[in-house]
Order: sequence, then C-alpha cells, then structure tokens
Amino acid sequence: MTIATSAFQRSVSGAAARRGAIVGGFLAPSGAIFPPVAGKIIQSRTSRSSSPTSSFLGRRGGDGLWPFHGTIRLFSSTLSDSIPLRSQPPAVAKLQSFSGVGDATFKGDLLVLPVFQSEEDGDDVRLAVSGQAILAAWDEALGGAVTDLIETKDFKGKAGSVARVRLGRGAEVKSLTLVGMGKKSTFKNSRALGPAAATDIKAEKPKTIAVVLPSEDDLGLVSEEMLSGLYLDNRFKTGEGVEKAAQVESLTFFGAGEDQAPALRQAQAFAEGVRLTKDLVGAPANYVTPKALADTARAIAEEHAGWEVKVMGQRECEALKMGAYLAVAQGSKDPPEFIHLSYKPPGAPKKKLVLVGKGLTFDSGGYNLKAGAGSMIELMKFDMGGAGAVLGAAKVLAGLAPEGVQVHVIVAACENMISAQAYRPGDILRASNGKTIEVLNTDAEGRLTLADALVYAEKLKPDAIVDAATLTGACIIALGGDYGGMWTGDDTLASSLEAAASAKGEKFWRMPLAEEYKPNIKSEIADLKNVGGREGGSITAALFLQEFVSKTTPWAHLDIAGPVWNPKKGGATGFGARTLAQWVLSQATKS
Repeated sequence: MTIATSAFQRSVSGAAARRGAIVGGFLAPSGAIFPPVAGKIIQSRTSRSSSPTSSFLGRRGGDGLWPFHGTIRLFSSTLSDSIPLRSQPPAVAKLQSFSGVGDATFKGDLLVLPVFQSEEDGDDVRLAVSGQAILAAWDEALGGAVTDLIETKDFKGKAGSVARVRLGRGAEVKSLTLVGMGKKSTFKNSRALGPAAATDIKAEKPKTIAVVLPSEDDLGLVSEEMLSGLYLDNRFKTGEGVEKAAQVESLTFFGAGEDQAPALRQAQAFAEGVRLTKDLVGAPANYVTPKALADTARAIAEEHAGWEVKVMGQRECEALKMGAYLAVAQGSKDPPEFIHLSYKPPGAPKKKLVLVGKGLTFDSGGYNLKAGAGSMIELMKFDMGGAGAVLGAAKVLAGLAPEGVQVHVIVAACENMISAQAYRPGDILRASNGKTIEVLNTDAEGRLTLADALVYAEKLKPDAIVDAATLTGACIIALGGDYGGMWTGDDTLASSLEAAASAKGEKFWRMPLAEEYKPNIKSEIADLKNVGGREGGSITAALFLQEFVSKTTPWAHLDIAGPVWNPKKGGATGFGARTLAQWVLSQATKS
C-alpha cells in the first residue's frame, strides 16, 4: 500500500540495516549475515524438523524483463507453529426465534428491548412507555423497571443510543438493556440491537439472553451483527491477559416471524466469514504468511462440497509470465503462493463471478522503505485485507452453497521486502498480458500483484470481476476510515455492489475512473509506470488496474484501505467480506 511521507527515500545501509535489513545479504536469527550467493541455495533446518526448509532459486527471464535474482530461504519461525491461526467461535449452545414478542414471560440473565423516539422534537419531550405496546407489556412484567430506566437515564430513544441497568439477583430478568431505534417515521432497521447486545454479553457473561425485534424482517441482520460482535481474539495472549468468553446457553429472538431458520443459518454463515477475515487481517505477518493464506483456502476446499483449490508456486507463475507479481515477491524469504479457490454449484451455473484480493502479507515498502511518522509500517500486516475479505466471503458462500453461480477467488499472495534479491526503483517489469511497467516506487507494489491476478481472472471469461485491496493511503485521505472507494465503469455492477453493501451495513463511495488522468501513468520508456504522482493517487491506481482487464468485462475495484482497520474497535474489522458475499448471493438469485 502506498503511503506518502516526507521522508520516503531512505538508504537501508544505516538505520534500516540495524533493524535487520542488510544490503547485499540477509540477517539470520543468530545475527550472522548470509551473502546472496548466485546460483546456490542455502538450506536451513528448524528446531522442530530435520528436513530442510523449501527453497527456490529463480531464473532470469529470456527477455531480460523478469529481474529474478534467486530466492534464498533462511530460518523459519517455529513460534508461529505453536499458536492456532483461528480464534474461537462464539459459544452459543442454542440459537432460536419465535414469532411473538415474548408475551413478557422471559426469565433469564439479559433482556434487550427496542425503544422508539418520540415523533416530537425538543429536549423536554419525554418518552411515553404507554405509547409502545412492547415496552408497556415488559414494563408491567418487570414491575416498572423499563419506566424507571428511561426516567433515571433521561433516555430519549435516539437511534443507536443505549441504556442499561442491573435488576438484581432476585429479579426474573437480571439485566435490562434498552436500545434506541430513532423515530418510527424514519426507521430503517434495528441493526443497532446486535452490537448493543454483543457488548453486554461480552461484559456480563450472561447465559440466557432474549432480544425483542421491532420488525420481523430484521432477524437476519440483528443476529448476524450480534454473533459478529461476540468476536474475541485471545490467540496471542496468555495468563491473566486472556479475556474470558461468554458461554451462552440460549439466545432467543422474539418477534421474528414464521419459519426463520434460513435467516439464522445465513446469519451464522456471515458471522463465520467475518470471523475468518478478522483472524487473517488481525494476525501478524510472522503467522499469516503467503503459505498461511494458501492453507486457509485449502481448508475451505477440504471442508465444503463443491469447492476446489489450486495453489501455484514460482515455477508455475513464471510459466504464466507473471513478471509483475513475481518481482514484488522476490525480495522475501517466503515464496509466492498464487491461490485459485473455486466453487461449482450443483447443475449448470448461469453466472461466473471472480473475486480478486490483494494478498500482501507484509509490506515494508521495499527499497522505497516505509519510514517515519505516518508510514504505518507497524500495521502493514493488514495489507492483505483484500485477501482476507475475499477468503472471508468464500467462507460465507461455502456455508450457504448458493445455486446457479460459479465463484472464483484469486489471491496473488506474497511479501514486499528488502533484500539483495528485491526489485528496485527503476526496474522495468513485464506483466502476463505483455505490458511493460516502469517501477518508480517499490511501495506501489499491490497494483503490480493485482495486475497479473486480474489478467489470470480475465482468462476465466467471467461475467464480472471485483477486486478488493488495501491499495492506497490516498483513499484513506479522501474518504476517511469508514468508507471504501469504488471504481467501475459499469453502472449495473456499481448498483449491485452498492445494494449489497447497504444491506450489510458497509459503506462505499463511488469514485471516478477519470480518463483525463491516464497520461499520469504513461511511461516514456515503458508502457506504464506504477505511480501517477501525488494528486489523485487512488484514481490513478485504479486506472493502472484497468489496463489489465478487458473493456468488455464488467469490473469493479474496491479500495478498502481505510475501513479494514479500526484501533478504537479492536483492530481488524472484517470489512468487505459481507459486501462481497452478499453481492454474489444477489447475483445468484438473478441468474
């Protein structure tokens, strides 16, 4: 991901070398420097196995435009083998729904009720429990506890607001939570019930929970938000730092309508996909390596019918002339893993869709090293957020097995590192469609890996391609941390993606594919250059990608650099997985 900083160009022979980035060699764990010896493979043994680690010595392409100097594989991390990659799923023994609103008969640990705001405006307007039948019934059953909470907290019922109270051990309901729905005249859905309930469950560890829905159509989204909100990541904690997970015996939704089992199944599938995305994006790069992403795809294929996976290494990618992707990968000790995960439904599919995810498991910036304040190098584990999103979407779809649509998930996984083998500013690369690229900035690497991935996707002859990537810091500057950017020249595709995002509560803003900016990515000595200047950086990045997709194939680029990570909400957000999965499901119903 390209991040603009004031101190962008730095030598790695000084401070960077002291961090272990040694010019002309590698810094081994022991501190010894291994020089990159041309034509030889250095093998090492881990403490857990007597077999040498896998190595590959690359070859220089016959046209001289594939600068492969060879990859020397050094010591593998053994610590990462001792901690599971996946977090624990929410412990919910029973998930059920009923058509009624509970008749105020629930007895348990936590009750969550929706509250509508008065249609009248003004700070002195008080909420009348008697005007809302659900509240009135529960208020009577709880001895006026609902009225007491509203008056004590001066609760107005504004959208997203929350009021909580402990009713004590002797009460039939031990804890009561009210969640504001806003005015009925502007009410859209009760999504806010999910996160509010999840917060209470994580904090108080109740065993029996009931949630009353104001609309029977909201069961799916509320239960999905709640299950996703129960996410806990204890993978890298020990002792007292491990947060205890709630052990829920029953989670009941009232007011859900009849025959809602499919909605609950879908909610569980989406929550599981989001959990996978959070696990991948939130784990550090010494755990989520290119191989770990490939193993994740293999696990999906092994666990679900209709799914297959093909993982290509460097030799296979060389045979396909993926010079742009392999140039980025060649600086790392971890070899590239080109992942093709596919789903074929029962019967003849009527649509073929491709999801492409940027899979940079760590981005140092390369020789254009990320350095100084604002470089975000410590967060570059999330530069595979696009891969996390498409694999999370695949997990959702694997749980639902949609009919009528064939799905392909493509990830060109690698690292962007500094070494004697790394590609350099000024190099000219040849992508798999034959176009040549002048490298002006090695930190604009994601678009190079996506270029070959998009060419590969195009050869599948799909009905549409959507790529997701943490591509540019410019998109964060333009849209902030809540919105992803969307670029596409196809209005129908744009509308379907916007509808999917809206249904899942994710925000995208359509950006221009400005033809007048195309000269900014034209090189004087090659077909293209990999950066187009500081102005309109996210737009020129999208225009670069457009060069690797046919004009006749509907294609959209999603830059999700901002919303994949939110430190105020625990880091990885799981952004993108729900939109992509929902989009595929919507296309399946239209096929």
